[in-house]
Amino acid sequence: MDYRLTDYLPTTKKELELRGWDEVDVILFSADAYVDHPSFGAAVIGRTLEAAGYRVAIVPQPDWHGDFRDFKKLGRPRLFFGVAPGCMDSMVNKYTANRRLRSEDAYSPDGRHDMRPEYPTIVYTKILKQLFPDVPVILGGIEASMRRLTHYDYWQDQLRPCILCDSGADMITYGMGEKTTLELARQLNDSPLIIPRDIPQTVYLARKEDIPGGIREDDIMLHSHEECLRNKRAQAENFRHIEEQSNMMHANRLLQGIKDRFVVVNPPYPPMTTEELDASFDLPYTRLPHPKYKGKRIPAFEMIKFSVNIHRGCFGGCAFCTISAHQGKFITCRSKESILKEVKQVMQMPDFKGYLSDLGGPSANMYGMGGRNKNACEKCKRPSCIHPQICPNLDTNHSKLLDIYHAVDALPGIKKSFIGSGVRYDLLLYRSEDEAANRAAQQYTRELICRHVSGRLKVAPEHTSDRVLRLMRKPSFQQFYEFKRIFDRINREERLNQQLIPYFISSHPGCQEADMAELAVLTKELDFHLEQVQDFTPTPMTIATETWYTGFDPYTLQPVFSAKSPREKLAQRQYFFWYKPEERRHIEQSLRRIGRPDLIKKLYRK
Repeated sequence: MDYRLTDYLPTTKKELELRGWDEVDVILFSADAYVDHPSFGAAVIGRTLEAAGYRVAIVPQPDWHGDFRDFKKLGRPRLFFGVAPGCMDSMVNKYTANRRLRSEDAYSPDGRHDMRPEYPTIVYTKILKQLFPDVPVILGGIEASMRRLTHYDYWQDQLRPCILCDSGADMITYGMGEKTTLELARQLNDSPLIIPRDIPQTVYLARKEDIPGGIREDDIMLHSHEECLRNKRAQAENFRHIEEQSNMMHANRLLQGIKDRFVVVNPPYPPMTTEELDASFDLPYTRLPHPKYKGKRIPAFEMIKFSVNIHRGCFGGCAFCTISAHQGKFITCRSKESILKEVKQVMQMPDFKGYLSDLGGPSANMYGMGGRNKNACEKCKRPSCIHPQICPNLDTNHSKLLDIYHAVDALPGIKKSFIGSGVRYDLLLYRSEDEAANRAAQQYTRELICRHVSGRLKVAPEHTSDRVLRLMRKPSFQQFYEFKRIFDRINREERLNQQLIPYFISSHPGCQEADMAELAVLTKELDFHLEQVQDFTPTPMTIATETWYTGFDPYTLQPVFSAKSPREKLAQRQYFFWYKPEERRHIEQSLRRIGRPDLIKKLYRK
């Protein structure tokens, strides 16, 4: 698999010359290293535009200091600059929940920390507007997508307006951007420098008189940015509309006033079809980092290079997660042919030893699922299809997914395909009226545990308190007990010695210190020494973040407690590590302080 430089999208003047190009249509600026792989957003958008006949270049991780030569080196694009700030929010990528620098930047060569600024969307756009004031700058990716309206920024500890206001960019393409970007390129090709305002899944700023069609009856008028600054309850009320419209098949346009203008959020495109998604994954990716990184390790690539993503979307609607806000709740599946084609490409990689690290998606076991009655789905506003209970219209049959597993495992050269993505055990435990679906769930559970676990199966109960779990939009902890019993039984029957590794979160809205103390007791009784734990990090555009900031549940407008100070957060987090001798004295003192000395004996019987 020897690739030439011309097999990648060009990144330098020399690489443009190798292709014989004297002009580029679109230049993408990415805050991630350039990995030509369908899991990396800049590569997907670049390849999508290339397939439509446009000349595209990528400038990965430009130096934003000094004379800005990286921003000038490819000159002026014919259509627009695209700013793709990375596969992760730059601040989540850089800092922990305690605002400490992370050990490495997973999307930079050798994990280096100095390759991207904070908020690259804003930094890159300001530089481009300074150098090329008349060229449109279009924002994409998680960072801009999640900041498309007034949002709380945890790292600045303040409410910020739509990122168009802070950056000076011309437009946001939110969510997964293939269709939006192609339509944008088409319209700019026909009418250069005129920013279109009729494209679905885009956001722009406009004065009232410049909004196409004016303010319509079916538009949803949100509280203005200024009102949200004055009144946290207004911000909570806004978020319910924002979340509902993000998860609807036929959404309404959203408008939010800021000073003398409006942020206009056009409704999203319908979910992609299988054929459209296949076309995106079947583009001629090399699946490798650009040759400029030879000899360097890109941690995120190492993690996914032997994995295959089989669907888009997630209908879980977890309160702390941004997947549905970005990809939507409706599942789009790749065809078996497209998946097998990619698996065969992975098998050709020189260091592939026969083991796929993941055959999954945003949630591992949602492939092939959706509403039986599509008319009901078209009217539905629910942000989750499985909370507070599984929708009776949801087809939870795992048969199509089993078919994919069987087809992949039958390929000569595949020794084992592991499932590294999170598994929703509530879907496995659900008993529907369709007996075939129930049998498929049981078969899937056994095959998952027997054939697709690399010794440790990771699941995410997230908490033990049902009250906190309701706010998280996660199932009761009783379901974890039930799943663990099944897991242990199958391990005994098959003479396996596998571990169940649960993930938990502290300091989530609604979680009190006593809830964490009880979590410690319950997980001790289950003989867990917790490893996969995290402190809740407020990230833009999740219902948990809006609850944490405003103090209100956006759906009920009832007050909700959140641990906010470092001291309160540390007091909750310490209970994860009750088994460490150095934590015992603090935990005993804390339990007496909160009036729960009864739990001391349960944690420390000796």
